[in-house]
Amino acid sequence: MSTHIISLLVENQHGALSRVAGLFSSRGYNISSLNVAETDDPTVSRMTIVVAGEESILEQVVKQLNRLIDVIKVIDYADKSLLIDRELLLLRVDAAKSNRHEIIELADVFGAKVAAVSPRSISIELTHTSDMLEDFIGMLKPYGIKELVRSGKIALARSKP
Repeated sequence: MSTHIISLLVENQHGALSRVAGLFSSRGYNISSLNVAETDDPTVSRMTIVVAGEESILEQVVKQLNRLIDVIKVIDYADKSLLIDRELLLLRVDAAKSNRHEIIELADVFGAKVAAVSPRSISIELTHTSDMLEDFIGMLKPYGIKELVRSGKIALARSKP
């Protein structure tokens, strides 16, 4: 089984997301991550889908995505060396006065930003690769993570030299 990151440009119409998701679910594939937002053109949205599956079946899904009425363009990032991908993490961690400084230093080491501070917790944001987010979460677990949310991957092709 392989993991694919598929990017779609779709017409910004209601029902487009449902039709795309339906294509995957009808074949028994679970979407690991899905991110949808408008592009610089408000009539077009970009979907970034992360899915794991058999190579031959995912190739068929990509062909069928190209046939959907709302789909303008399909990009299957098979070669991950030509890809820039990021994910956003927001989390709130227990932070008493005694350990607040440690948590802020740890966030700084990872390049994270303090988003909010309250008397008993700190909210932190980090944008990076999924692996780096996992490492950061692992380092903060001993402090007591109260809440965590991730955006899912977004991806862009690298410029060719």
